[in-house]
Amino acid sequence: MNDEFTQRLLALHYVYPKPLNRLAPLMKDDPDLEYLRFRSPVDLAETMQIPLEKANALKRSYLHYANTPFLKIYGHQRIRPLIYRDPLYPSSLHDLIDPPAVLYLKGDAALLDAPEKIAVIGSRKAEIYSQSVIQQLLPPLLAEGFVIVSGLAKGADAMAHRCAIDSGGKTIAVIGSGFLHRYPKINDGLSFIIEETQLLVSEYPPYMPPRKWNFPMRNRIISGLSKGVIVTQAEVKSGTLSTIEHALDHGKDIFAVPGDIFSPLSAGPHKLIAEGAKPVWNGAQVLEEYRQLRS
Repeated sequence: MNDEFTQRLLALHYVYPKPLNRLAPLMKDDPDLEYLRFRSPVDLAETMQIPLEKANALKRSYLHYANTPFLKIYGHQRIRPLIYRDPLYPSSLHDLIDPPAVLYLKGDAALLDAPEKIAVIGSRKAEIYSQSVIQQLLPPLLAEGFVIVSGLAKGADAMAHRCAIDSGGKTIAVIGSGFLHRYPKINDGLSFIIEETQLLVSEYPPYMPPRKWNFPMRNRIISGLSKGVIVTQAEVKSGTLSTIEHALDHGKDIFAVPGDIFSPLSAGPHKLIAEGAKPVWNGAQVLEEYRQLRS
């Protein structure tokens, strides 16, 4: 792999942390970004379809950081940047319209290469019902080597990560901020455990604070890494169902847990079931589905 290209891409991503489809126009005629430092702001504005003022700022910032030793700095912070050309970069993410140009990793990077990963998602307002459901669903999957992927949010996400860890399994947390801004604070302890023993993933440079539009973007990575998605509890209008939209766009399997018909948090899974998601209430059903798909 071209270390000089990696340096140039990390510098560009530091000042312009956008997905690959937004950076691709720069690489159409300059695949290794060799001439980026020489391109005029007018050229950048036209090529990237951004205002001239933003192109001027981008050029200044890129030149300022072009020689910053990002690999060394991230190494000291125990962060591994994984560019889209890296052999470990998950091939499934290349199927997205907007693949991350860089993934920042903390923890066991080999988990990205696990052959069977499944997302478990649900409401931030998840109730004890979600906890019970997760404890019923996940152990059979974990026993078969499935890695649990979720978003480290309050509620169902945190329940899924904890269940995986407590059961001796593996989990990947995809977050919507840089590693210097952990969010939500209530999950700080869990976040530290995951980066030490599991895998923490972000597409944002470490300085990036949590912003509301980061989380729908994060959801496409949760879906993209996983062969299927299990929904525990969710309202009909929720971020949880935005993950499902990404999953459906890419042909992923959708599993939904039936719930109390009087609970608003059951409305999302029930809607998904009505639209064709597979209803599940134990992990063996998910395993059986994959055995059928393989046979």
